[in-house]
Amino acid sequence: MIVNEAMVKQLGLKDPLGKSIGRGNWQHRIVGVIKDFNFESMKQEIGPLCLVIGGWANTVSVKVNAADMKAVLGRIGAVWKSYSLHQEFRYVFMDESFARMYADVQRTGLLFTSFSVLAVIIACLGLFALSSFMAEQRSKEIGIRKVLGATVAQMASLLSLNFVKLVVIAFVIASPIAWWGMHKWLQDFVYRIDISGWVFLLSGVLVVMIALLTISFQAMRAAMANPAKSLRSA
Repeated sequence: MIVNEAMVKQLGLKDPLGKSIGRGNWQHRIVGVIKDFNFESMKQEIGPLCLVIGGWANTVSVKVNAADMKAVLGRIGAVWKSYSLHQEFRYVFMDESFARMYADVQRTGLLFTSFSVLAVIIACLGLFALSSFMAEQRSKEIGIRKVLGATVAQMASLLSLNFVKLVVIAFVIASPIAWWGMHKWLQDFVYRIDISGWVFLLSGVLVVMIALLTISFQAMRAAMANPAKSLRSA
């Protein structure tokens, strides 16, 4: 048999090659040791594994060139039928089998992504409406400031600053909650990544940029408006 490193460690063998292990009539000699690899989900730690060459098998693993899979399957099926004419040739792809282990994770990721995009769109619509309302409410103030010499850039930054402050406060509140939620979710996996700080930094920059793009239209329109019209309506 061939065993992995986890098997050798569990058996406590310092020189496993040539040793026989088993119970009763089931005895096999170790002829090789392979490095540990994941043969189950990443949620489970790599366990002991032994590969035995026997006289019978109900499953055969074949490594093939995937360039012409249809022809390869045809040749394998022909060999199968030469040994087992009345038994149907059934096959699965190993990459698809491993992918099914994480189907629930992929569905969860797609669900969270969809809701996140929807939440961003709703937030942008609300921010756009709020910036339009605030610009209308402060139209006279903007007109007076422009008469006194304020530039368009100064007025646009004045209108945008308050919204940016609110976005930054919301981000500061949401970041620890997001980190805690992701940290708890990653605990289900034995082999997992660490959550880096640059992820939150990049998210913060993107959030501020989206907010500025959303309110920039209303801010620039209010800043470039003719002050005479807003003051005349007073």
